[in-house]
Amino acid sequence: MTQPTFDANSRLRFAPSPTGHLHVGGARTALYNWLLARRCGGKFILRIEDTDLERSTEASTRGILDGMRWLGLTWDEGPILQSERIARHHWAARAMIDSGHAYPCFCPPQRLERLREEARAKGEDFTYDGACRDLAREEAQRRIKAGEPHVVRFRIEPGRTVAFEDLIGGARRFETDVLGDFIIQRSDGSPVFHLSVVVDDHDMGITHILRGDDHVPNTPRQILLFEALGWTPPQYGHLPMIQGPDRTRLSKRHGATSVLDFEREGFLPEALVNFLALLGWSFDDKTEIMNREELIERFALERVNRSAAVFDREKLLWMNGVYLRNLGLERAAALARDFFIQDGLSVGQLPEPWFRALVAMELERSRTLREMREHLDFFFVDTIAEYDEPGARKHFLAPGADQRLARLEATLAATPFEPLALEAALRALAEQGGEKFGPLIHPLRLALTGRTFSPGIFDVLSALGRERALRRIADARAWIHRQTAVAAQNPIPGPSKGAS
Repeated sequence: MTQPTFDANSRLRFAPSPTGHLHVGGARTALYNWLLARRCGGKFILRIEDTDLERSTEASTRGILDGMRWLGLTWDEGPILQSERIARHHWAARAMIDSGHAYPCFCPPQRLERLREEARAKGEDFTYDGACRDLAREEAQRRIKAGEPHVVRFRIEPGRTVAFEDLIGGARRFETDVLGDFIIQRSDGSPVFHLSVVVDDHDMGITHILRGDDHVPNTPRQILLFEALGWTPPQYGHLPMIQGPDRTRLSKRHGATSVLDFEREGFLPEALVNFLALLGWSFDDKTEIMNREELIERFALERVNRSAAVFDREKLLWMNGVYLRNLGLERAAALARDFFIQDGLSVGQLPEPWFRALVAMELERSRTLREMREHLDFFFVDTIAEYDEPGARKHFLAPGADQRLARLEATLAATPFEPLALEAALRALAEQGGEKFGPLIHPLRLALTGRTFSPGIFDVLSALGRERALRRIADARAWIHRQTAVAAQNPIPGPSKGAS
């Protein structure tokens, strides 16, 4: 397969429809086009294909633009709204009617639906039967002037082969006999996707188009439209779809699929860009972590896979954790503070050294900012509302748990709240009581955090401070007393007399 040439004259585009969020599949398409444009010094154009007026929304447009900006996929031209170019699309439809490449079709929807049902019954694909194809021009004009509803169809020349070299998939061939005369303008005058995209790609000088392989059936139709208008089509490349782990098309049932959902989950844009680049492309067999500059330098179509890519969330989490740790403590703390505030935590006025110390506890353990927030949220509440249930049964309801917490309470009341001093005091307490360190620490961790897992217990104590730590131990002891009282009032019945 001949490799395409990209240079400073190359013009690539991303053209989403604002009928929903910016899906990770669309984001990957945008990224690949962006990388190629940046590598060759060409242009990257953003076009919003909003001619479907019933489904397009301003909110979706804003979401797409916000997602692109968050990922750092800046555009050189745009955003161009396709709806502002409808007059140009109408011109193209009229030009093709005048040249005989298109014609008005007056077939009512009921007739077309009957034809579709007949085709389904035969197990065949529906193609329009050309009932209006040979209407005399005078007759067609008379019916149009009479106000009869109609669409505009493109006239397919039978017996032709449409062939093109796919930038990714190689040689592709389509027979025109199976395409059928397709609609290019609806009865309300709005242009169909095939017409508007061809006109806009030509007018914007698009030289290369990378898009999902669900567009493969569209490409021969669009090439024919280019030819009918006397224009040279761009080069097309079709990217395999992204699948979930179950090898079905990626959807919400697999988790977040919106770019902005990943932002809300606390992922970093740099990590998501790196991950998306590897969904169908690789630099070599071992390199995983690549910054934006490295991706621009290394990306090439030759190593884009022809098979579907699997969205591995665990790999994304791992990769995001790497990026999070590579930020360094100061930058990670700043991002964490902003994320926590956006997530509803009142941490804006907390002392910076204290907050940075909390982040330092979790930086090696957290894979996302949300994980960090969830791991640290016990620091931001006055009291522990509930305890991990299995942990409470094991560590609070075991014999001697209250006495153990009482000894901890007394020791901590007399110990400097600094990690090394706290560790020395608690290890000495365990030794004095003739017990292992673990049984002493487990109920303490549960009392302080409500959980059986947390950052290092001495760091937790130091960050909480003496007053809050002692209050939480007292709360835990009160919880134990309440549970003991309830158990005493509701004893488990023993075997009845005479039972054998």
